[in-house]
Amino acid sequence: MTDTADAWSALGGDPGLLAQVTAVERPEALPARLPVRRVARACVAACALAAAELAARRAGLAEVPAVRVDDGAVATAFVSERHLRVDGRAPVSFAPLSRFWRTADGWVRTHANYPHHRERLLAALGVPGDPDAVAAALAGRSAREVEETVSAAGGLAVALRTPAQWATHPQGAAVARRPLVEGVRLDSAPGPDLPRVAGGPLLPAAGVRVLDLTRVIAGPVATRVLGLLGADVLRVDPPGLPEIADQHADTGFGKRSALLDLASGRDAFEELLAGADVVVTGYRPGALDRFGLDPRALAERRPGVVVAQLSAWGVDGPWGGRRGFDSLVQVATGIAATEGGGGRPGALPAQALDHGSGYLLAAAVLRALTDRAEAGGSRLVRVTLARTARWLLESAPAGAAPEDAPAAGTPGPEPGPWLAGTDSPLGRLRYALPPVTFAGGPRDWTRPPGPWGADPARWE
Repeated sequence: MTDTADAWSALGGDPGLLAQVTAVERPEALPARLPVRRVARACVAACALAAAELAARRAGLAEVPAVRVDDGAVATAFVSERHLRVDGRAPVSFAPLSRFWRTADGWVRTHANYPHHRERLLAALGVPGDPDAVAAALAGRSAREVEETVSAAGGLAVALRTPAQWATHPQGAAVARRPLVEGVRLDSAPGPDLPRVAGGPLLPAAGVRVLDLTRVIAGPVATRVLGLLGADVLRVDPPGLPEIADQHADTGFGKRSALLDLASGRDAFEELLAGADVVVTGYRPGALDRFGLDPRALAERRPGVVVAQLSAWGVDGPWGGRRGFDSLVQVATGIAATEGGGGRPGALPAQALDHGSGYLLAAAVLRALTDRAEAGGSRLVRVTLARTARWLLESAPAGAAPEDAPAAGTPGPEPGPWLAGTDSPLGRLRYALPPVTFAGGPRDWTRPPGPWGADPARWE
């Protein structure tokens, strides 16, 4: 349980509570060269322990409830987007232009799942949207040149690096200086009182209002967990930037979805902020500052608030303001090089940086709520995909062979026990059950996802 202890320590948790955690290990889960299974389990275990700790405090329990983490449940949840079915239809995970490409001197990976990113990629390369044309354009350029050209155009492309190359890169060095989970007390303002919870199941986040300003996977995974634990989660998106429908369905459990233009709807946003206990953001660092959404400005207007931030590359360094996704962080940090073979880059068996960071961020929010109840103060917590990647790479013993799991590509445990079905406004859904469990806690969400942006931008 060393990895769980590392995660719990990064969250500032009491090490004595680790005795409450047990695990069901399944070596066939999430097979990879890197210790993905162990790190994934640690992220979920730390999140579940943070939930149990807050539940004990709010319910007046003498002891923190026991936490049991099953590798099968974790592995299923970490690929929840692959298990999703909407009226029997399987989602499409990656668009045709989101892939690895050969360059004149190596490899580059692009991300073009969103239409605006696809347009910027093609404009930067000066080619039409045909994959053959993209391949021809990239084959004659260096990977680093493509990376800089596409990034300068607002698109997404990252050159393949080894772990050693990333360690000497200025952004790699900036990430290495940061802790796995950052936590800052912003002021000494008293936090809103959270009443006791009772009955079953125990919902440690009951009555907590979460303003969810996240997109894609990692941030929405964090707020999906908070919704499971009883929080009133309201996701707010800009009207002109639709979320991918299947992605929204997968991460939309336990929350409502509203549309609001932050430029023209400032009064409506300030009303939401005035009632929020937690604000979670998942945009590029600084992207929302012009709307007065930097952490200290939020704390000034809503004393006692917990601000949670998630980013791809971190808040400083030359890439601090860049866009990023799990697949691209794997390529930049050396994970893709480590997982590859036969002269080709590889990938983790799940978007583990996204999912792992999401559970860590949810855990950080829960721990911040516990600490705020004890000592007051507005709080800031941060998690970064690139820092989670560094932790994964550091967790592999030096010179070790692949972890004690079957080779990559070997089937993992049958997911059946950790899948469920429900009717929803989107149709009949098959989905992965939450892996975050503790004695007396919830086992499933009570609210299925609805259509993107269909709810009013107000608290219930």
